[in-house]
Amino acid sequence: MIKNKFFKRLIEKGVEAMLTLSGAVTSIIILFMCIFLFVEGFGLFKSSTVEEGYSIYVNSENPVSELSPQELKQIFDSEVTNWKEFGGKDQAIRVYRFDEIFKTYPEEEMGEDFSILPIVLGDVVRENEGIVAFLPTDFAPEANNGIKMIPADQISFSDFFLGEEWLPTATPSPLFGLMPLLLGTLLVSLLAISIALPLGLGVAIYLSELADERTRRFMKPVIELLAGIPSVVYGFFGLVVLAPIIQKTFNLPVGETALTGGVILAIMALPTIISIAEDAMRNTPREMREASLALGATKWQTIYKVIIPYSKSGISAAVVLGIGRAIGETMAVLMVTGNGAMIPGSVFDSVRTIPATIAAELGEAPFSGPHYQSLFLLGCVLFVITMVISVASEVISKKQNYKH
Repeated sequence: MIKNKFFKRLIEKGVEAMLTLSGAVTSIIILFMCIFLFVEGFGLFKSSTVEEGYSIYVNSENPVSELSPQELKQIFDSEVTNWKEFGGKDQAIRVYRFDEIFKTYPEEEMGEDFSILPIVLGDVVRENEGIVAFLPTDFAPEANNGIKMIPADQISFSDFFLGEEWLPTATPSPLFGLMPLLLGTLLVSLLAISIALPLGLGVAIYLSELADERTRRFMKPVIELLAGIPSVVYGFFGLVVLAPIIQKTFNLPVGETALTGGVILAIMALPTIISIAEDAMRNTPREMREASLALGATKWQTIYKVIIPYSKSGISAAVVLGIGRAIGETMAVLMVTGNGAMIPGSVFDSVRTIPATIAAELGEAPFSGPHYQSLFLLGCVLFVITMVISVASEVISKKQNYKH
C-alpha cells in the first residue's frame, strides 16, 4: 500500500514537472518570437530613404539641396517636371538613370573594370544643370567640382505610420506608408462586423430562446462546422460567386472590393459570434426568465429587457472575437478585395489589408532588406491590434463571470 502511494506520488510529480517544463519552454519560445518580430521590424528605421547602394546627384548650381521620398517619386514618375516646384530655378528636370550611360558609351569602351565610369558620369552631371541622377554609389562621381549629392535620411516613424503610399519596390525611393493598409484592414473589418453582428445576434436569440431542442441540436453543430471550413474555400466562393453579384448589382468595373471582403469576413465571423452569444444567453438564470414572465412580460419583452442586458458582456466578447477573426484573416481577403494598396474612398474601392500584404509580398522581398523589414513591422502592428482585442475580450469575459 505504501509502495503504491509512493509510485503514484512519484508519477504525479513527474507529470507536474513535465507540464511545468512544457509551459516554460512554450513561454520562452513565444517571447523570443515576439522579440525577433519587433527587432526585425524596427530595423526598418535604420534604412535609408533611397534604395540601398544608390545615391541621388544634382548639379552644384541647382539650389535644391533636399528631396523627400515623395518628391523623388514625383520626379522619377514625371509627375513634376520643373525644379521651381521644389524651390529651385525655373528649368526643366532631366531624370538620368545609370543604364543610360551605356547608350552613349558601349560597355566595350568602358574597360573591364569600368574604372572610367565615375569620370564619365561626373561629366554628365556637370554639363546638365537641371539633371537629377540616380547612380550606384560604387560608380558615382565624387560630390565636388560641379556635383552635389542629395543627402538621404533614414526612414522615420512618420514616414511609416503616417505615410499614405505603400510602394515598397519603387525607385529611387521606396515608400512604406502604413495608412492605406491600416485603413483597408479597419474598413473591411468594420463592414464584416456591421453585417455579422445583427445576423449572429438574431440566430443566437433564436437558438437560445425560440428553437426547440431538436432544432437546436441540429443547427448548433452545423453552425460550428462552418468555422472549420478553410479560408481559401471562402475566398474561392467570394471570387467566383459573390464578386460577380456585387459587380452587377452596383454596376462596378470589378467585383473585388472592400464590400466583397466585408461580406466574406462576415460569413466567416458568424460561427464565432453565434456560438459565444448563444452560450451567454443560455447562461441567463432560469429564475430571471420565470420572474419576468410571472410579472406579465411577453416572451419578446423578456428577451430584450432581461436576457440580452444580462448577456451583454458575453455578446460583447463575441463581437470582439469576431473582429479579431476579421482583422487576422489572410487568404480569403487576399482573393476578393482587389489588393489595391490605396486609401479607400468608399466600400466599392479595392483595398489591401495588412495580413494580405504580408502574405503576398514576403516571398518576393529580399532577405533583411527594407522591404523585408517593413513586412515584419506590419506584423508588429497586427500583433499589437490583435493583442488589444484579446485583452479587451478577456476583460469583458471576466466582467461576465463576476456577474454570475
